[in-house]
Amino acid sequence: MSDISRKLAEQLHARFGDTLHAVIDAVGEVTVELAGDDLLEVATALRDEPAFGFEILIDVCGVDYSNYGKDEWSTEETSSSGFSRGVEATTPGHMTAVKDDLVLEKARSPRRFAAVYHLLSVQNNCRLRLKVFAPDDDLPVVPSVIGVWSVANWYEREAFDLFGILFDGHPDLRRLLTDYGFVGHPFRKDFPLSGNVEVIYDAEKKRVVYQPVSIEPRVLVPKVIRGGAVDSHDLTQPLDVPEATDTEEAMEQ
Repeated sequence: MSDISRKLAEQLHARFGDTLHAVIDAVGEVTVELAGDDLLEVATALRDEPAFGFEILIDVCGVDYSNYGKDEWSTEETSSSGFSRGVEATTPGHMTAVKDDLVLEKARSPRRFAAVYHLLSVQNNCRLRLKVFAPDDDLPVVPSVIGVWSVANWYEREAFDLFGILFDGHPDLRRLLTDYGFVGHPFRKDFPLSGNVEVIYDAEKKRVVYQPVSIEPRVLVPKVIRGGAVDSHDLTQPLDVPEATDTEEAMEQ
């Protein structure tokens, strides 16, 4: 942890105390986790108090933590021929639509959705991340911070569009990047890779229409590039040019 991060963490502990559920140092920056009920009060203090001075909101990101830390592929040990195709789908969205329709009770991942706020303090030359988990996975809702940082308007619309996170108090929460008739939220882990519908131009109707996806699902195998598979040459060493044979010299003459 750098001196700037350690000083900021001490100030946060002293100012907010138990209001902060966690204060950690990640990738050289301080990340604070707090409840949605405390978000607006803490955000206002971080913006207005000179000790913090986080007057700039860089971004608001949605995160889907379902199956966080799990992987379908064994990447630690691999065979000489690459990854096996006999993979068993364990993460959401991997050709599980048929099975999911037959399951009456689905396992839920607690604390699945979160909104992450990236803050910048120019006067103190430091950055801070705020993380707020939605209490309900089926209907993820967190407070809107537009009243604190007006630039959050389109950031929150993007998180709603891609992750389905609702921001309570947003004046115009609607899709931003996808079409108005788009089905689902494409950045969720359980969103199918091929999508739910596809868009084509119907020559008879002379307009764009939606139709079922025509792409057949398939197992995606990670590409493996092995050391001996590609011809390479150290450019710092001279090229090894073979000597001309007698036949080649005769042809040149």
